[in-house]
Amino acid sequence: MSEPELIVLSTETDTARELRADVRDGLRDTPKRLSSKWLYDTRGSELFEHITELSEYYQKRAEQRILRDNAAEIAGLTGVGTLVELGSGSSEKTRLLLDAMRNETLERFVPLDVSESALRSAVEAIALDYPELTVRGVVGDFTTGLAKMPPTDDRMVAFLGGTIGNLLPDQRAEFLASVRAALRPGDWLLLGTDLVKDPDRLVRAYDDAEGVTAEFNRNVLRMLNRELGADFPVEDFEHRVHWDADREWIEMRLRAGRALRVFVRELDMTVDFAAGEEIRTEISAKFRLDRIRRELDVGGFDLYRWWSDEAGDFAVSLASAR
Repeated sequence: MSEPELIVLSTETDTARELRADVRDGLRDTPKRLSSKWLYDTRGSELFEHITELSEYYQKRAEQRILRDNAAEIAGLTGVGTLVELGSGSSEKTRLLLDAMRNETLERFVPLDVSESALRSAVEAIALDYPELTVRGVVGDFTTGLAKMPPTDDRMVAFLGGTIGNLLPDQRAEFLASVRAALRPGDWLLLGTDLVKDPDRLVRAYDDAEGVTAEFNRNVLRMLNRELGADFPVEDFEHRVHWDADREWIEMRLRAGRALRVFVRELDMTVDFAAGEEIRTEISAKFRLDRIRRELDVGGFDLYRWWSDEAGDFAVSLASAR
């Protein structure tokens, strides 16, 4: 077994700088907003793992079924030497692909994630279980890290979990264009997308009966208190979920239960909230086949295959770079 490698493109200093800039801009905006990436500190990531096991949260189970049923076909169609996974986390679902692709032409696995500690654990586990592969982890933001990665021949980039839905439309277009710029014609993109469905069911997936998602959402304020010396009264903010039927996306928000003033010490910044004022902490766009095809096309990809689970909850698309 070759020793796994870890390449650090984004340091803790870079992340801290980005956090300060994002919070400064987002809390001055109208309406107030924060990037969903800040939900995933250590505690937030633990809470999210709990969320994925809840009965209301169907996405993980649906995507796993699709990959389990179609991984062999994906491996046979692509025949690549390198699999790159963006936002890899524990790489749990990707093992379904690795199991199928290790019998084909796969030689290298390159997971990319912003969390160095989580990525280091995943890289070590993958290298142990797949000793025939060269495993090279890359610490960086999935929206920019791919362009900085060393080039390799015949790649497939996997971006699973429906994470692309957390990007606004212009951000999705920029992201897909950046992925295409990092690939060669004939390389592949494997994309997971949550699908439009009954709004009540969608809302329940983000507002579970146990209140785990509410705690996950409010945890971002605890992170700001810890990292930026803010004094958010966390329990005075209510978890809210809204389905935007026109944009076909879910919004998670935090609503101030009373008028209050927050001081962010590291930014020397005072933020006033009116009673009922909200911070948007996440969007999660839902897709239809025609939108997936259209956005891939604009990004420089041709949709090659499209798989959905039996209930039509989730889809995995295989696209080829033009």
